[in-house]
Amino acid sequence: MKFTYIDLFAGIGGFHQAADSLGGQCLFASEIDSEAKKAYEANYGLKPHGDITKIASGEIPDHDVLLAGFPCQPFSIIGNRLGFDDIRGTLFFEIARILEAKMPSMFILENVKQLSGHDNGKTLQTILQTLRNIGYKVEWAVLNALDFGLPQKRERTIIVGFLDNSVEFSFPKGKGPGKLEDILENNDDVDPKYFASERIVKKRLASHQSSCTPSIWHENKSGNISSYPFSCALRAGASYNYLLVNGERRLTPREMLRLQGFPDTFKIVCNDSQTRKQAGNAVPVNMIKAVLKEGLDAKTKAKRQPRERAV
Repeated sequence: MKFTYIDLFAGIGGFHQAADSLGGQCLFASEIDSEAKKAYEANYGLKPHGDITKIASGEIPDHDVLLAGFPCQPFSIIGNRLGFDDIRGTLFFEIARILEAKMPSMFILENVKQLSGHDNGKTLQTILQTLRNIGYKVEWAVLNALDFGLPQKRERTIIVGFLDNSVEFSFPKGKGPGKLEDILENNDDVDPKYFASERIVKKRLASHQSSCTPSIWHENKSGNISSYPFSCALRAGASYNYLLVNGERRLTPREMLRLQGFPDTFKIVCNDSQTRKQAGNAVPVNMIKAVLKEGLDAKTKAKRQPRERAV
């Protein structure tokens, strides 16, 4: 299935990975972070443009699908939840600007789970109504990467829109988690720098015994420790220090990328700190691929029906 797309707030290309695997061709990408841009170009041969607020709509090529994981900090439980009072929250309206100018037949937007309940749901309703006013039929759901073959509990708000009002779209259900052992490297092959100190390991073991192996141990802000045969959601910041494989070592950058669905062919060209940040900010490839495939299939089925714009 051939289609063209643009990749906004592209990060290291989680959307790109999903779209290319389904026959997509990326015509334009935008990302403001210089290190993420470096990784993106190294892996896809396409250098992302910079600040989207400084790019006129006319500079963006016509495309079939718009993909965007717009900045989540204004709505995140980790952030201050200021929503549209935070300048980053207004970046959604850059997406709306481009949609209104280019009118692609489909879009997929991604954000944190907390977006769905922010300001008692008013923020999401503002977003949905803005998209409907442009002319799109819009659906949304909270999906979990754990349901799409990835051993990571990562819940995300996904918004999908179609210009053709006859498209009948349902969000994919997924088939359950992947195996953590398929993600993890052999300890013998892991650099000693990733192993926690003996003091930390002993402290963890004294307060928690895991019922599963392998497992990812997680220590929350209160100091409570839990462990599961999957990872808690990766984050761009300090959570790296609170996730321990079997209670003894931190995840390697490659393992973090695997948890997000990036193949081992993905080139790591930035340092550990930047790669951890990039993995924590990425969209889960498997989940996005399932949603995109469902959307493309729904569009194909609707082609023979009379077309009209959503009201």
